[in-house]
Amino acid sequence: MRYCLALDLKDDPARIAEYEEYHKRIRPEIEASIRESGITEMEIYRIGNRLFMIMETDDMFSFDAKAAADAANPKVQEWEDLMWTYQQSLPMAKPGEKWVLMKNIFTM
Repeated sequence: MRYCLALDLKDDPARIAEYEEYHKRIRPEIEASIRESGITEMEIYRIGNRLFMIMETDDMFSFDAKAAADAANPKVQEWEDLMWTYQQSLPMAKPGEKWVLMKNIFTM
């Protein structure tokens, strides 16, 4: 299954550059938690301060299970707290929501 999500970064070029640097050398335990959840591929794209994530998942993937595993993993929580210093919610996000699932409106 493919999922596409969006999120904004704080509009500060220096902070955006730092955020990109973190993603050039993602921590091994973070990558492991992503893969263990059933995410087989992940890409993040940026334009301005808007991020767009594409996730390919296997049949076992569940957003709820991923959230529960992340909440129980101190290393993931540390990473998420750090990343949140760079990120900001989209205007249409629900309270506490970071990445917002996008609706597919066209497939060819």
